[in-house]
Amino acid sequence: MEYGAVSLQKLIEHFQRMPGIGAKTAQRMAFYILSLPPEQAHAFADAVTDASDNIRRCAVCCNLTDKEICPICADKKRSRQTVCVVENVESLMAVEKTNEYTGTYHVLHGVISPLDEVGPDDITVRELLARIAADDVKEVIMATGSNVEGELTAMYISKLLKPLNVKVTRLAYGLPVGSDLQYADAVTLLRALQGRQEL
Repeated sequence: MEYGAVSLQKLIEHFQRMPGIGAKTAQRMAFYILSLPPEQAHAFADAVTDASDNIRRCAVCCNLTDKEICPICADKKRSRQTVCVVENVESLMAVEKTNEYTGTYHVLHGVISPLDEVGPDDITVRELLARIAADDVKEVIMATGSNVEGELTAMYISKLLKPLNVKVTRLAYGLPVGSDLQYADAVTLLRALQGRQEL
């Protein structure tokens, strides 16, 4: 429904395109932005533009960063022998909150989903395989979700890695079936990491 202000309608429509944002929430967000003093509204717009212009994928793990290599990959204290494969950056952040994992990551930026026409070439499987072949990786932890797509992706990648003599493990099922990793609490994630099993 249009209210006559084209700029307002465009703002609402842009917010509504965000995942999980319905019409009413998008409208509330738009009105919030309009209630800000001009300098804060411009700072918000600048932050969006700055992130869009400067955030890129890490050349090693595909994490999001504003540098060539993300801080995790640049950290010399992190073990290069263990790689935790996650669906997205939100899942990486969830594992990091446990403060227990000291290896590195690989971010897939999605999962294999035939119904959504997402195949292995649409996520960063190729980059993962190149990395495993080039580095001295001993273990790959599959930390994809426990839903059908997450399981399919984990099984597909584990089959590709078996010939490379890499131990492939899966997070233990301390995570509820059908849940997304980024919504799990730190204790559940810690138990899942500790109880992982080889695929």
